[in-house]
Amino acid sequence: MSQLPETLIVVPLENKVLLPSVVLKITMRGREASALTRRHFRNSDQRKSAHLVCIPLKPLPVSEENAKDNNNTKNATLTEEKAVVVHSNDRRKNNNNNESHEELESGLVKKEEKERLHEYGCAARILRVQRSGLGVVSVFIEGVARIQVDRIVQEGSSVLAKVKYIERPTKEIKVDHLKDETIAFKALCREFLSKMKELQMPDSLIEQLGKLIDSVSPVVLADMLVSVIETSFDEKLWMLSNTDVKERLTKMSEWMTRQLHVLKISEQIHSSIEGKLNKRQREFYLRQQLEAIKRELGEIEGGSMNGKEEDDMGQLTRRLTEANLPSEAAKVAERELKRIKKLQPSSSEWSVIRNYLELMAELPWSKKTEESIDIQRAKQQLENDHFGLDHVKKRIIEYLSVVKIKGDLKAPIICLVGPPGVGKTSLGRSVATALSREFHRISLGGVRDEADMRGHRRTYVGAMPGLVIQGLRKVGVNNPLFLLDEVDKLVHSTYYGDPAAALLEVLDPEQNNSFSDHYLNLPFDLSNVLFIATANSLETIPEPLLDRMEIIQLNGYTFEEKLHISRSHLLPKQIKAHGLEPDQVIISDHVLLKIAENYTRESGVRSLERTIAAVVRSKCVELADFQEKNQMHQYVPEVKLADLEDILGIPTFVKEVAERDPYPGVVTGLAYSGSGNGGILFVESTKMPGKGELQLTGSLGDVIKESAQIALTWVKAHAYVLKIAPTIDTNVVEKQDVHIHFPSGSIKKDGPSAGVTLVTSLVSLFSGYTVKPTTAMTGEISLRGSVLPVGGIKEKVISAHRAGINKIILPYRNRKDVEADVPESVKQDIQFVYAKTIWDVLEEALVINKDTSEKWTGRAFESHL
Repeated sequence: MSQLPETLIVVPLENKVLLPSVVLKITMRGREASALTRRHFRNSDQRKSAHLVCIPLKPLPVSEENAKDNNNTKNATLTEEKAVVVHSNDRRKNNNNNESHEELESGLVKKEEKERLHEYGCAARILRVQRSGLGVVSVFIEGVARIQVDRIVQEGSSVLAKVKYIERPTKEIKVDHLKDETIAFKALCREFLSKMKELQMPDSLIEQLGKLIDSVSPVVLADMLVSVIETSFDEKLWMLSNTDVKERLTKMSEWMTRQLHVLKISEQIHSSIEGKLNKRQREFYLRQQLEAIKRELGEIEGGSMNGKEEDDMGQLTRRLTEANLPSEAAKVAERELKRIKKLQPSSSEWSVIRNYLELMAELPWSKKTEESIDIQRAKQQLENDHFGLDHVKKRIIEYLSVVKIKGDLKAPIICLVGPPGVGKTSLGRSVATALSREFHRISLGGVRDEADMRGHRRTYVGAMPGLVIQGLRKVGVNNPLFLLDEVDKLVHSTYYGDPAAALLEVLDPEQNNSFSDHYLNLPFDLSNVLFIATANSLETIPEPLLDRMEIIQLNGYTFEEKLHISRSHLLPKQIKAHGLEPDQVIISDHVLLKIAENYTRESGVRSLERTIAAVVRSKCVELADFQEKNQMHQYVPEVKLADLEDILGIPTFVKEVAERDPYPGVVTGLAYSGSGNGGILFVESTKMPGKGELQLTGSLGDVIKESAQIALTWVKAHAYVLKIAPTIDTNVVEKQDVHIHFPSGSIKKDGPSAGVTLVTSLVSLFSGYTVKPTTAMTGEISLRGSVLPVGGIKEKVISAHRAGINKIILPYRNRKDVEADVPESVKQDIQFVYAKTIWDVLEEALVINKDTSEKWTGRAFESHL
């Protein structure tokens, strides 16, 4: 390689490609032929090395090619082989042998041809120059090595190329590591040789080719045969520019296989014409062979041939064959094909069978997407698409990790349950992206017919397959991700059948490998499909269907999470959607938090996004006004807290704050709104003369009313121990009525988390001891006085922290929720007390003297009384 010169004379080739070890004949006339002839005979010792570079020319556009044909008489350098050769060198010194080169005086590469030169070519040497008379000279050149053109230079009338050798001469390349590819390629070459013998090609050619197969390296053989078999200009150019030997041998094997198919088909056509077939049979056979030839040559696209539609039945048969049907389905398809051929196209049954066969041909019986499982990329994808939802991401990463290690795993049936707007549907799309699978969404809201899931039988007019089979037909692979959206909103009907019951087979990992659609009436394997269902509530999902799914709960976003989502996603999205620049709308964190707390109270971020869009629109109006008045310097991009009421109006929701003055009977509790937001909840109790009745107000549900009854019962049962009754038999409310009120009566309240708060409020009322306003509590109570765990701890604690609470009493069994979910910054500001019984709650909550903040204990209570 080092002995080959780096500056070579340019030989442009029109519609031809020279490869290493290949000999090409070029015919020319004119003074450049004379100069080349003199040089060949004078410097015969240089024939062993390369001093030319043959560079293919890019094809001309149609208009330029026509113009060139009209003016081809001016430059008589074209031959019947369409090869243009121009050599020039202005007596420069060669880097290797310091010998002078004689200038070739005619041949200048035209300006338009310089632009058409490819970046790849082949260094070549002259083998022989032969005069043919009348000034015509035939030049035989041999390719030496592949090169890449660094730059084209002009020296006088000569055009030279500074080249870079991208590969050693082909004969020097070792292929010991490509044993399998070499064996396969040599076998194809021998088959090609035998086929040429059958076609009675010249013996000299066959003998020469046989010697080459046995003695020449497969790399050299590939370069030589690509010029022998039928290959296009682009294919030859690909072979020239590719330096990967394995890829070249693989591609050459494909082209050899194609050539052998063409030869075999040609032989079959010849034998069929010679046979004793009748005219119709011969015509049909010839058309089939012509179609096969054109398909091999890539001339048939979209099922059409030369503008004429392919025979419908022939096309359908071919598609069924290519669908690679299972044995049972193949038998059914063959039977239906025989039936349809006996029917008239005008009959209704013909169209029914035709639609059925088309469905079978389009279903992905064996086609699947190759999964590229990259755990780190999947983690990054989920983090970019969704903030929070750590437990959901953890389950998905677990599934991916097992699949990567084992290589195969039954797809689980996951059901994401949560309030609207928390990202269940978009999470399914992100999972599909992370898995590199096709995504298809099936909306089940309002589906009331069992046939919508399992399809209609073909005996009905207008029958069609169910939603599952239609989805597989659409995505075209048998391992997509199906999102069954709103599975809890299926209509449970007795007249049309139960669509939820039809899903039992679809969502059962042990049964869906043979799912049978009524229309298809054949088992189809759904075990490769990853199903993800979404629901807002589990109450309306039947138990048998719920048992087949893995439930993952999605809680609503907290205000801190909404702030992060607004800052990183919602605000930039709306600024871009309204055509503004990022520095034209500036909203600080405390303004975004104010919007989330006072103008939206939802589980997700849909209303928050609409509210942010309203703020951005108001800045658009302001910006447009200043532009019209040419007062852009007065525009203020920042949205301040005081601007919100002018833009959005009076706040829709008012946040509760911890009261500052302690009062007997008033206790601060913690509530969860069910939409991803928590808040503090005040419980007020008072007593009055009466008959021992309990009155509850504040828009309460049945569960919280029962909690109040339990709380009063426990206080009455332990009144003597609490020292609020003189004897053990005294009814503390015998002559008194108790009224318990929950403020904010317009907001509905329910749930089993107010029992502890109610007991503390009643004990504070009857004992006269108070509870600090900065102390809050949550938990349910049993009749035995045990404190039971509750949900929504993360949301409750964060809302209490925002309201100024510095001490929270929680059930002991909720300790793990605080440690796992509550942010560290909140833990540092709040004192957590974990209670196992109601006595622990009372001891931590009640304060005997507000001046000394002395806590209540059994002894302190008794001495005080």
